Amino acid sequence: MNTLKYLQNNEFLLDVDLWRLFANLEELNKISLSFLKTFFETVKKHISKSDSPMDFSSVLRMFFQGDLCQTHQIYCLNYTSALFYLEKLRQREDFGIYLKWCEQNEQCKRLHLPELLVAPLHRLTRYPLLLNNIWKRSTDETEKSFIRSLKEKVEKSIRDLEGKVKWLDNFQKFRQLQEVIIWPQVWDRDKRFFVPECLKQNLRENSSENILCSVNRLLLHEGRLMLAESTRLLDVYLFLFDDFLLITKIKRNKKKYGGSDTSLIPVCPSLTPELQSFIREGGFCTVLDQPIPLDRLILKNVEPIQVTVFSLRNAFLIQHENRYRQCIAVFLLQAQTETAKKAWMSQIETAISNYTTQHETKKSSAFCFPVESSEI
Repeated sequence: MNTLKYLQNNEFLLDVDLWRLFANLEELNKISLSFLKTFFETVKKHISKSDSPMDFSSVLRMFFQGDLCQTHQIYCLNYTSALFYLEKLRQREDFGIYLKWCEQNEQCKRLHLPELLVAPLHRLTRYPLLLNNIWKRSTDETEKSFIRSLKEKVEKSIRDLEGKVKWLDNFQKFRQLQEVIIWPQVWDRDKRFFVPECLKQNLRENSSENILCSVNRLLLHEGRLMLAESTRLLDVYLFLFDDFLLITKIKRNKKKYGGSDTSLIPVCPSLTPELQSFIREGGFCTVLDQPIPLDRLILKNVEPIQVTVFSLRNAFLIQHENRYRQCIAVFLLQAQTETAKKAWMSQIETAISNYTTQHETKKSSAFCFPVESSEI
């Protein structure tokens, strides 16, 4: 951070946002150092004067009821977006030179910037352990009670923060998916449907991309599989969400719809390494067919003997049914290994089970009418 400040004072890397990368690191460093010094001064005072009690309560009250946890929270909430921003900056040659020079410094201990940025998160999670150790060694009951309540307060603060960080991480992930998943119009996806040019604009207004805008949706599993077609095997990428399965075709063309260059899109660090690498190569995913709701998905195992003639291995079948329980689509998929196949089938089965349970609970609660009053 200091090196970046120095460079910016000398007219270099002026467009790099210091806050987006390091957040309130200066304030966090200052308050953490102050806590450390005050803490050890209390210990030194006790050692130099053996008759003086080791009074930690005043130190703990000053910092843990003050700004110590709050300052950590501000930093932690920026952490995911900082990694996202760092990934974007890495593509620049001038920033890469700055980063390499800093990481060669012996103070970094051969750690890279992402590994250093996560350190304050680890420190925050260790505070309850520190408080617990002080509590165990305390002899005063009043002090023990105070330290216990303080520990519980810090633990609750961490739990609340984890929820916020997960939400932000999920938001960043879905924003990235919106960039790389392309939803073709129905007449492009299926040549059976004819729509005159004069009517296409009306249909375009209902954008399928909004499906991925929900902040409550979760991505459970993703990965590359092979889809068996009549004459070939197609490279596909599957996204299993908590309410539907999406099958997409992998495209390696650098230009996507709208003419933007996907290779310049910063890669979200919470995506799988395989998908990150694919996006960096300029790839994107075109939706092959409509999303398959989990309550309309039938999963079937395919035994090796059933598809030996087609030279398929590690295969399983996905069947899409409509609301009348009629089959409207079938996908024969092949995984690279038997382990990968079992992982996919297990993930889909679990997702279906959880979705069914969740919606049965909602239905039962919807039919629980309030007790009628005696006046009715």
